[in-house]
Amino acid sequence: MRAVLDLILILLQLYWWVLLIMIVMSWLISFNVINTRNQFVATVWRVINQLTEPVLNPIRRFMPNFSGLDLSPLVAFLIIFFIQSLIGYYLYPAVVRAGI
Repeated sequence: MRAVLDLILILLQLYWWVLLIMIVMSWLISFNVINTRNQFVATVWRVINQLTEPVLNPIRRFMPNFSGLDLSPLVAFLIIFFIQSLIGYYLYPAVVRAGI
């Protein structure tokens, strides 16, 4: 059971990095530092969007409009932090005590 919790924590941390990469890339594309006409940049951007949009779209539906400011990644970061804290503070010690 500890291995499953460790795997979940690793996947959450990886997803945290994917969200961070998406945010930085969106800024770089918006300020025309990198260009999506470059095939490599377009491919990376497409993959990052395919990984993040299934999580961010439901969050965006519940968030109010902040005049073009997308705060859904911030909410996703908070959800990831909450899940990691829940596992770290409650589930993991219970599993260790139970000897599972």
